[in-house]
Amino acid sequence: MNVQDLREFTKDKHRTVDDRPFGGGEGMVLKPEPLFQAVEKLLGHSVGDAGSAAAKNGDREPGTAIVLMSAAGKLFRQETARRYAKLSRVIFICGRYEGVDERVAEHLATEEISIGDFVLSGGELPALMVLDAVTRLLPGALGNEDSAVNESFAEMEASPESLRDARIEGGAIPAQTIGVRRVLLDFPHYTRPAEFRGWSVPEVLIGGNHAEVAKWRRAAAVEKTRRNRPELIGEAK
Repeated sequence: MNVQDLREFTKDKHRTVDDRPFGGGEGMVLKPEPLFQAVEKLLGHSVGDAGSAAAKNGDREPGTAIVLMSAAGKLFRQETARRYAKLSRVIFICGRYEGVDERVAEHLATEEISIGDFVLSGGELPALMVLDAVTRLLPGALGNEDSAVNESFAEMEASPESLRDARIEGGAIPAQTIGVRRVLLDFPHYTRPAEFRGWSVPEVLIGGNHAEVAKWRRAAAVEKTRRNRPELIGEAK
């Protein structure tokens, strides 16, 4: 990971990287010049201008994503992290205050990403969150690579039996979602002691029957998803 100082690409004595918005309004907006020049330094070439063929065709370096972190962007999901993990590198553009000049979003960034329906003062924290989500998917990043498979937002088969065994309260799961691949939250995890303040670990997890454990975990994942994120149940893949 490398951090690029935008002030290296300014020419005035105050090293100004932002200015007031055209049309009036509150806040300051990051100027396009230092952002374009900083990214072009990282790319090793110019992205062109309004009259260039490269800019018109949207040409970018293969294997590189230029991601503008913005509350107005598309929602970041686990599938986005999986896509980024296959790239050679990702360049994050972090807005501040009122954001960046829109020409950065339109003509420099390859995509605009948000981490949720809320607003922060800048894009640095969201960029770090995306960085962590992507890094843990890289080979060798985790002690056990299965940890990145058996977790929330992984795709798994939820059979009719596991859906029935979940004993979901508050309504049935749509029949058209049964027997297809879906996104589910992680199943509950327990560790020692087997009993804590009167709360016991489910017997199936300490019984040694791996088939029954797998069945319980599938059903528990469906139940937890239905309880906390019911909209995911119908997101067939």
